[in-house]
Amino acid sequence: MKWIAAYAVAGVVFGLLDFLWLGKVGRPLYDARMGDWLAAKPNMTAAILFYLLYLVGLTYFVLVPALDAESLGKAALSGFLFGLVAYATWNLTNLAVLKDFPSSIVPIDMAWGSLATMTTSIVTFLIVRALPFVERAP
Repeated sequence: MKWIAAYAVAGVVFGLLDFLWLGKVGRPLYDARMGDWLAAKPNMTAAILFYLLYLVGLTYFVLVPALDAESLGKAALSGFLFGLVAYATWNLTNLAVLKDFPSSIVPIDMAWGSLATMTTSIVTFLIVRALPFVERAP
C-alpha cells in the first residue's frame, strides 16, 4: 500500500507544481528563451508518459527508501538529487546535440526540476506517513 500511496500522492503534488510552473510562473521564461522551439500545443501522450515514468523512478529511488528509513532528510536530499540528475540529463543532452539550444534555459530548468522534485518528495513523505492505512517500517 505504501508504494501506491506514495505514487498517487506524488503524482498529485508534482502535477500541481508542474502545472503552476509550466502554465503560469515559468511559462514567460520558456517563451522568451525557447520561442519557436515550443509547440503550440503540448503532446499530451508524451507528457503523460513522462509523468508516469518519472513517478515510478521517484517512488522507487526516493520515496519508498525515505519512508522505510523514516527520514524526511533522506526524502529531501534524494528528491533534490533525483530531480537534478533527471533534469540535467534532458537539458545537458539537448545542449550537447541540438543546434542553437538556448543555454540560458539550462540552469533555470535544472533548478526547477531539482526544487520541484525535492518539494514533491517532502510533501509526499509527510502525507504518506500520516495516512493510517500505510504500514510503517519495523
